[in-house]
Amino acid sequence: MFGIHNYLSFIGAIAVFQLAPGPGTLTILNATARHGMRSGMAAVLGTLTGDLLFMLAAVLGLAALLAAQPAILSALQWAGIAYLCWLGFTLLRSSESRNEAEKVQADNHWACFGQAFAVCITNPKAIMFFMAFFPLFLAVDSHPRTLSVMIAHVSLISLVYQTGLVVVGNVVARKLARFQSAGTLARRTVGLGMIAFGIKLAINR
Repeated sequence: MFGIHNYLSFIGAIAVFQLAPGPGTLTILNATARHGMRSGMAAVLGTLTGDLLFMLAAVLGLAALLAAQPAILSALQWAGIAYLCWLGFTLLRSSESRNEAEKVQADNHWACFGQAFAVCITNPKAIMFFMAFFPLFLAVDSHPRTLSVMIAHVSLISLVYQTGLVVVGNVVARKLARFQSAGTLARRTVGLGMIAFGIKLAINR
């Protein structure tokens, strides 16, 4: 279907990829919990933009360039690890209450977009993933536009899933808002998660 080989397997693989939790998921949930749904959706657009750039880069063959220049890839990976850990420590030190967050909510949409985008693009291994992922579902006689269709599928499924995260995260955040310490606990949990992902990436290198 759409020139994609093993179409149902392709859809299933995208779904599994989305369900695997990562720093992008934590960034979206954190933006939603602290600043509401609009900021959560801004974070979603940030991750989608980053993923789109990676997919285009993979299609254009930039993954091969990074593979040929391991020093560049290594520098980008360490930058990503440092950024995740910095975000984590920032959240651990934050004492901002939900009421204080709501006062500056209107100014935080672009900040949430930028933060999610930065978290996404500081994982250059994603280019390698898409470089290996797309050929698995390309038939020998696939049309060049099939890659565009595949990119559109990934983006659409990501949008639906991440929008669901925002909706569910907002509901949970509102229910927990009645408990004074819930916001602090949530921020610190996300902060520890960010640091844990950074340490995991460092160890996996």
